[in-house]
Amino acid sequence: MSTPTPYVYTFAEGGRDMAGLLGGKGAGLAEMTRLGLPVPPGFTVTTEACRTYLETGQEPPGLGAAVASALADLERAMGRRLGRADDPLLVSVRSGARFSMPGMMETILDIGLNDDSVVGLAKASGQERFARDSYRRLLQMFGRTVMGVDGALFEQAIAAHTAARGATDDHALGAGEMAALVEEFKAVIRRETGEDFPQDPFEQLYRAIRAVFASWNSERARVYRRREHIPDDLGTAVNIQAMVFGNLGPDSGTGVAFTRDPATGESGVYGDYLPDAQGEDVVAGVRNAVPLTELRHLAPRVYDELGDRLRTLEGHYRDLCDVEFTVERGRLWILQTRVGKRTAEAAFRIAHELRASGTVDADEALARVDGDELTRLMFPRFATRTTDVPVAHGVPASPGAAVGVVVFDSEAAGRRAAAGQHTVLVRRETTPDDLPGMIAAQAVLTSRGGKTSHAAVVARGMGKVCVCGAEDLVVDTAARQFTTPAGVEVHEGDTVSVDGTAGNVYLGAVPLTASEVSGCLETGEATGPLTRAVLSALAHADSVRRLEVRANADTPEDAARARRLGAQGIGLCRTEHMFLGDRRALVEAMILARDDTAREEALAALLPLQREDFTGILAAMDGLPVTIRLLDPPLHEFLPDRVDLAVRLASAAHPDPHDRELLAAVERMHEENPMLGLRGVRLGLAVPGLVAMQVRAIAEAVVHRLGEGGRPRAEIMIPLVGTVEELRLARTETEQVLAEVAAGTGTTLDCPVGTMIELPRAALTAGRIAQLADFFSFGTNDLTQTTWGLSRDDAEASFFPLYLEKGVFAASPFETLDQEGVGRLVEIAVEAGRAVRPRLETGVCGEHGGDPASIHFFHRAGLDYVSCSPFRLPAARLEAGRAALTGVTGSDSA
Repeated sequence: MSTPTPYVYTFAEGGRDMAGLLGGKGAGLAEMTRLGLPVPPGFTVTTEACRTYLETGQEPPGLGAAVASALADLERAMGRRLGRADDPLLVSVRSGARFSMPGMMETILDIGLNDDSVVGLAKASGQERFARDSYRRLLQMFGRTVMGVDGALFEQAIAAHTAARGATDDHALGAGEMAALVEEFKAVIRRETGEDFPQDPFEQLYRAIRAVFASWNSERARVYRRREHIPDDLGTAVNIQAMVFGNLGPDSGTGVAFTRDPATGESGVYGDYLPDAQGEDVVAGVRNAVPLTELRHLAPRVYDELGDRLRTLEGHYRDLCDVEFTVERGRLWILQTRVGKRTAEAAFRIAHELRASGTVDADEALARVDGDELTRLMFPRFATRTTDVPVAHGVPASPGAAVGVVVFDSEAAGRRAAAGQHTVLVRRETTPDDLPGMIAAQAVLTSRGGKTSHAAVVARGMGKVCVCGAEDLVVDTAARQFTTPAGVEVHEGDTVSVDGTAGNVYLGAVPLTASEVSGCLETGEATGPLTRAVLSALAHADSVRRLEVRANADTPEDAARARRLGAQGIGLCRTEHMFLGDRRALVEAMILARDDTAREEALAALLPLQREDFTGILAAMDGLPVTIRLLDPPLHEFLPDRVDLAVRLASAAHPDPHDRELLAAVERMHEENPMLGLRGVRLGLAVPGLVAMQVRAIAEAVVHRLGEGGRPRAEIMIPLVGTVEELRLARTETEQVLAEVAAGTGTTLDCPVGTMIELPRAALTAGRIAQLADFFSFGTNDLTQTTWGLSRDDAEASFFPLYLEKGVFAASPFETLDQEGVGRLVEIAVEAGRAVRPRLETGVCGEHGGDPASIHFFHRAGLDYVSCSPFRLPAARLEAGRAALTGVTGSDSA
């Protein structure tokens, strides 16, 4: 046995704990070898070698010698030599990154075949057609992957032969036709590249290794990594493995198996099997596979052995396992295993059932699910209607429901998505090149493939609705239409509805209904296995989390729903939303007031309306904190649009004097950058009586609730403070009003007064601000804008897509907190504030309060609570619990 080097390890030398070096596939092969499973022998070229190659453009010193040594060991173990004319050894060359990237990088099978060894393979196997087919496959894969030939040229040649035969796929082609294809493919390679296909098997091997290295930086791989937040600097391992053949006849085949249903989590054996085929045929969807249960009838002994192996793997990995296998003339070989991708529903059910069986403990079960998955489970599904008749049915590959217009390629999906349209991507089968379209679309529909096809695996990982293998559909991408079994033509732009749970496709838009999970989260009552699993996970998360989870809510109705969804208070009640609708006239009167008396009258009219709002919200959250932010946005936002007013006045025969007043006010208050202008605390100081009116409404609402026997806990928040002097002035006025209401009603009022930290200066001077603040609430939306120096609305519509594409942003800083910049300001403010006021309460009320990765940061930063929209509360509770578990990060998922 060779000695391990930093660049090459045989399968007998690695293990599952070496995924960073050997990649997930290599680590899995090594682990299965240790377990004594039937794994074809081989070796792994490490990710370190890949990184060196990508950085320097050359193989690292010593790699060639290490590969040669490992190959010699493999030849001795197999009793055959690579490419030998008599009974040759053939190998596969497969990628294997640390994190699963299905279909994103390259695979080349049958390395070692050439014009001489193909004859030896035919003689040794006794099957001329098999040998020629294997050579054809090598030429096709090597030509496309290594030599850069357009894959469509090979497909066209195959299509011509199958059409001449009147067949639907290449399985019907005989040995002579395969031999003819081999010569055609060699000619295509020569014509397109100016060089012949290499006959030297060692050249084939080394060029294949380099091609797999290079595929790490292919466009589709980069797109996938951005989508899945996988770092770009990891590199891929390369696995060289002795070939075993599933295309040797009816007693051979290839398949993919799951130890549980990856769509639902139900225990059992699930997967696809394709007789007389090589491994790539199943995931490529070239022919529709049969359910794995058919293997029980085709090869009972193999089926039983496979079941034993699957149980071994699930018991060892303590999780759902995804296994690729080949049957070669009745003998089972395991080619790969990994912890399988699963839908959100399956993730929760599997974690719950493994916890119930004692396989994993409660903490590990919680670590295996995440907030993004829970949010997906809250999406609507189709309403059941007996009048709905599906126009097609396929394999339910990724559950959920989606409605959209039909598109047939990634470009159309992206273009329509950018215009705000929901789309359904329809393909015969997807390839990794379809990834941008799958990201843009709401659903994916294919006429070929099964639960383990590329479309199914990628869609499940993204949480996209997917139906595969709707084989009665005739998909014509050139004509941009598909035809249903009934002969109905569906063109690009027509609307369809896709049910990924049942596998059905409907014409038109089918009504949607709320998910069972969404309902059970409000009632707390389980209705089935999935809801029991969700409620169990949330209960444990609530028991271990340190962070409180509050809601952003502005109405009694929102507050009541938030409480049902587990909110422990309101972290942000925005008073500006109470100034809209039929109250806009009163706000206009306040703005247009020509003297103090008129302004006071307008404020006096607004007072009872705000008091009523606050009373209802305090009642809904009785006994829990309600943080009420005083008016924050600029006043012009409550006035009509400047251009609309000007047009209305210019076009009116008899202009309304009131419109003239409004336009004059809009002109007077116009600012080039209003988000950095007269708003927040500045507005409260500039408009006499505005702060007092709102504080009085809050105070009187508290008094009213106390009189009703309630337990109101109102907190008053001053927005956009940049200096302690602003807070001092606003707090003085606030406390004066509270004292007046308390004295006038004979009531003791306890309303903490704090501030929002949403400007870099506030964060940097937080120690001084904390002298006058009872609490800090981080407004991370504005803090992100002011730290980055950009406008969210403008930036997201202009250069954000470019920045995401080029990797400047791994994710939008408005969706996931920029921990290095904005996060550092949060840490500085918390540390400085608590140095002055050790018991200072700190929370976050921006959109980041509901983002899983950001919640983990807020936990580490020592905040007391996060606040988010009611819909995101369950996910925030779950992530706050996961954040409390050692070793779990916001990017982890099952």
